[in-house]
Amino acid sequence: MATTELTADTIQQTITDNDIVLVDFWAEWCGPCKRFEPIFEASSQAHPDVVFAKVDTEAEQELSMELSITSIPTLMAFRQGILVFNQAGALPAPALEQVISAVKALDMDDVRAQIAAQETASQN
Repeated sequence: MATTELTADTIQQTITDNDIVLVDFWAEWCGPCKRFEPIFEASSQAHPDVVFAKVDTEAEQELSMELSITSIPTLMAFRQGILVFNQAGALPAPALEQVISAVKALDMDDVRAQIAAQETASQN
């Protein structure tokens, strides 16, 4: 599966409509981004059940600011619409595979319970 280009207009629906979405925030001038690109693309071929998406931070500056992207590449993983991984820096292929495996293995009922507990604690 090829990667999908996301914009401010398409990111929310993509995250909402798919179980697992990995988003690579990148820019044309970024050397580490260029080195990560073939790793990300190869992983997209190996995991057709995951949406692999890219956001060009130059073209989508407002979206990048909204999501607090301060360095690139940054990889975000969403599961059932919830941000479950957010890390700057190019990952080697084995590390990307570990992230994907961990995201797939998450117990989302447990994740939602943890989020609810944190929100309750912050209100007190």
